[in-house]
Amino acid sequence: MIIKLASMAALAAFTVLPHDPLPDLAIGTPLPAADKKMKEVGGKEISLKDAVGNNGLLVVFSCNTCPFVVGGEGSDGWEGRYPELGAFSQRMGVGMVLVNSNEAKRDAGDGFADMQARYKEKGYTGSYVLDAGNVVADAFGARTTPHVFLFDKNLKLVYKGAIDDNVGSASDVKEKYLEKAINNLVEGKPIDPATTRNVGCSIKRAATDHKH
Repeated sequence: MIIKLASMAALAAFTVLPHDPLPDLAIGTPLPAADKKMKEVGGKEISLKDAVGNNGLLVVFSCNTCPFVVGGEGSDGWEGRYPELGAFSQRMGVGMVLVNSNEAKRDAGDGFADMQARYKEKGYTGSYVLDAGNVVADAFGARTTPHVFLFDKNLKLVYKGAIDDNVGSASDVKEKYLEKAINNLVEGKPIDPATTRNVGCSIKRAATDHKH
């Protein structure tokens, strides 16, 4: 498994490019960029606040090109779990938004038309939005694809990190971190762990944002 992940990381250019320091959201932080409008694959402009459910909001920074999302090299990737995760979130009264912030790869698989096609092909649920200029990713301090952030109904951060403990095989997952966090959120129980290590490709931010 370690070898597979190392190979995937190499394929994905896992290096983080120079960038202004990103924030590291603490648990309890209010939802960043809540009112920023982004283009959704259906064509309308929505904000994260527009997508909040009765019990909260799940924000997943994702893309169409990262092996940790789409799979490869013997790995399932996390993308195949998105439809089930979206349906589960909906049942639990939690809105879900997938955010594509790969501004530097809009002409290499992460453009708006690519997002529309992937949403349909892979059976995504919830909203899939284009974060122009990676503004929302920067506000969150999102670093990888995927990188998940769960907020309660008061729009306070309650969980951040990974979806589960096994990107390589959905059937071998032992710890469903995010599902457990959503369950505990809805049931009013403490979320533990509230933070896990996000694993994935670096978000490909716009070159104009880099400091040289």
